[in-house]
Amino acid sequence: MRERNLRLEKGDLRVEEVSSTAASFQDIVTSAGEVKSPYLDFEFKSAACIQYRNSKVFEMFPHREAVFHSLLSKWNSVSPEELRMNIERDEMARYIVEKPLAYYTHSVVVNTVFDKVKGHPRPIMRQGFMGRCRYTLARDVPESIKNGVVALARFAEYSGVGSAVSRGCGAVKVTVGEGK
Repeated sequence: MRERNLRLEKGDLRVEEVSSTAASFQDIVTSAGEVKSPYLDFEFKSAACIQYRNSKVFEMFPHREAVFHSLLSKWNSVSPEELRMNIERDEMARYIVEKPLAYYTHSVVVNTVFDKVKGHPRPIMRQGFMGRCRYTLARDVPESIKNGVVALARFAEYSGVGSAVSRGCGAVKVTVGEGK
């Protein structure tokens, strides 16, 4: 493919590299079962905006329950019915441990709407976090929950975490490793 710059208002955009990967839901589930004692390193590359239980409040910390419940909701909305998971929020809080390595909070514009009352466009803002966090599992975690959590971690790179992922939020790179 021939290289070319895309003209933008304040400069040019040049795409230097593009890559993609694919995995089926079954591939993700199968590979999750092969990991015995996992650690899950998440690098939140763009602001993860996770709304707290249908409120107007957004998470400002990579809390295990918020991150993995977001992923579980996304998984269950797009996976085949036979692969849907039923992991309770309490189980996530009980068996997953988060160890933030570095994180930063952000407010991001996720949309702009026209305000009819004020007669001009106004931004829609969301709050979120970026950075790195390692998630590990408690020693007494049931095998089914361990496999589900690892599958959700692998799914994160495809689905993103939180809301406004189609607008660039919630991009994450995940490394699944073996611990002690």
